[in-house]
Amino acid sequence: RHLGLWGLGSGSTVALIGHSAAIRVTCLGSCGVSNKANDAGWVVEESYFNSSLSLADKGSLPAGEHSFPFQFLLPATAPTSFEGPFGRIVHQVRAAIDTARFSKDHKCSLVFYILSPLNLNSIPDIEQPNVASATKKFSYKLVKTGSVVLTASTDLRGYVVGQVLRLQAEIENQSGKDTSPVVASLLQKVSYKAKRWIYDVRTIAEVEGAGVKAWRRAQWQEQILVPALPQSALPGCSLIHIDYYLQVSMKVPEATVTLPIFVGNIAVNHAPLSPGPGLEPPAGPSPQVVPSAPPQEEAEVVAGGPHFSDLVSLSTKSHSQQQPPPAVLCSVPVAPEPCAHDGSPAPHSLHPPLCISTGATVPYFAEGFGGPVPTTSALILPPEYSSWGYPYEAPPSYEQSCSGADLGLTPRS
Repeated sequence: RHLGLWGLGSGSTVALIGHSAAIRVTCLGSCGVSNKANDAGWVVEESYFNSSLSLADKGSLPAGEHSFPFQFLLPATAPTSFEGPFGRIVHQVRAAIDTARFSKDHKCSLVFYILSPLNLNSIPDIEQPNVASATKKFSYKLVKTGSVVLTASTDLRGYVVGQVLRLQAEIENQSGKDTSPVVASLLQKVSYKAKRWIYDVRTIAEVEGAGVKAWRRAQWQEQILVPALPQSALPGCSLIHIDYYLQVSMKVPEATVTLPIFVGNIAVNHAPLSPGPGLEPPAGPSPQVVPSAPPQEEAEVVAGGPHFSDLVSLSTKSHSQQQPPPAVLCSVPVAPEPCAHDGSPAPHSLHPPLCISTGATVPYFAEGFGGPVPTTSALILPPEYSSWGYPYEAPPSYEQSCSGADLGLTPRS
């Protein structure tokens, strides 16, 4: 006997070749979570739907080939498909031929994907300004003290795949010591509810800017292209939860600002409110923060340079989504930069390698007005497969797509 499943559109078909037997089809959706990475031995499970149909009774069919169309009604509350290292949400159809006792049953299954669109406009306060600030006091040169005020903001709170996230950071260095470079990271945090909560945090993209000189106030503007990512929260699932954050930080002094970010399928249709990059500050006099009685040598430095209120623009040192600069001929060979096992860029690398993993292996689609936005940076966009013939060659891998600007994407004859 042979059993097969075809199609998963408005209806599907089971085909049977062989003698008469009982045939049943089951449609089920479930989530499983494990304590170990890449282990299918789930410790916690939950079911979303489980329906069965009997397509033929034993003894009711003559020998030969038979086809049985069928369909199932999926619940609107079924969560979006997802697959991660500690758990997954999977939806599938199973078909089986019941044979006589002590005989081997013939079974097959087909996995299908569900996208439950997340409308960003349904999230409370999604149109409100996304801004946060932190003040860090520290000591330097043993006896001196100072502080740094770090303020970060984004143009929106929610984004869809392919949309540009615009970041603005302002640093007030109220000390006589230069700060370390400022770093902005787009983070993905996946929480798995097993016997205990398991957290998987990954860096999706990272941008590094220059440091701020002593007694200076600087502004840094950058942008990050939101790559193909699973939606925030995964509504309908209580075992897996996804959060996104934009973290802006400095190592010296140690200061961090974290902004929550939502990734959905239907873009925000409200105009962003202030503050945001390129927008005018609110009306009214803005207070100037002036250090109180700096030491004599620091006062001389300040007197010789620009005033503290002068706003300096910071440059960007590296961007994980930009193409690397062209190689320069030199007599000393340069070894390739290492990549961490979790897919994040290696630390202290001038140009982080493009081997970042989002932790998801199922397709996600975007709807609404969230198409790619032209940017000033040489951001890497996903390959365009819609104009390709079928199937002249396999599509390139993620690493191949990001390895160079002149990658051959033209189908071969």
